[in-house]
Amino acid sequence: MESQCVGLAEALGLTPVIKRVRLRKFWRDVSPYINVWKRLAISRKGDRIRPPWPDMVIASGRQSILPALHIKQMSGGKTFLIQIQNPAIPASNFDMVIVPEHDRLEGKNVVSVQGALHRVTPEMLQAGADKWAPVFAHLPRPYVAVLLGGSNGAYKLDPRFVMQFGDKLSALSKKEKASLLVTPSRRTGDANMVLLSALLHDCPHYIWDGQGDNPYYGILGLADAIIVTCDSINMVSEACCTGKPVHVVQLPGHSDKFLSFHQSLLVDMRIRFFDGALVGWSPKPLDEMSRVAALVRDAYRAKNPS
Repeated sequence: MESQCVGLAEALGLTPVIKRVRLRKFWRDVSPYINVWKRLAISRKGDRIRPPWPDMVIASGRQSILPALHIKQMSGGKTFLIQIQNPAIPASNFDMVIVPEHDRLEGKNVVSVQGALHRVTPEMLQAGADKWAPVFAHLPRPYVAVLLGGSNGAYKLDPRFVMQFGDKLSALSKKEKASLLVTPSRRTGDANMVLLSALLHDCPHYIWDGQGDNPYYGILGLADAIIVTCDSINMVSEACCTGKPVHVVQLPGHSDKFLSFHQSLLVDMRIRFFDGALVGWSPKPLDEMSRVAALVRDAYRAKNPS
């Protein structure tokens, strides 16, 4: 969520002041449906919310809604308030609401995007590639990025799946004479990574162990093809912005929301589902951030013509 907010701020040419807020217990349970006494809802365990009130707030997540509305109220309505993700209350509470298409939310101030906003830019990818190219120089091309998520409310990543997936990756590496650049997430799990590492022992590969600098942007920038698990709309969106072939791995489980997102990408030929083989094509990069940033600028100027 923070990445989406910071990414939009950066696309607007702004350097944001980042506030990680928390709510007191009662309001955590009832927010945003009960939004009285908004000032009292903000817990001291999070960052303090105090004047001077900003010209713009970009917020995301259910716990951010009451603090954001509090700022707008205290500024006398002058703060331009943007909410990323479905706020579950009327969009009219905000100046702009930015949501994924699959949320099917409509309104005159609602902007629908394909996937999720993020921080990835061509410049960031190039900088990452330049930084990490020497680290991977001993590995043969082509490079296949493997972006791993993990279990969530809709999908499950367990050792049984890792066994099957690891065998497919090993076979792919040998057939294509490719190197695998693997980066896990916090949800992947140590046991799953130990198992995957063992399955790839005889393949040219790199697995980030979570220590030191994260090679994520370098891996995206250097990859010739990308394999990404289906459980993260953010990761799939970031992979698709590179303009490289993206192969989405179906994990055990189901989500209508995620499936709708994947189907929209399939129709646009931005992804293929991974079946153990790589497919070569040249997808058009997914660049929703430029469009959204332009819409935000227009809306802000319309409210603040001076």
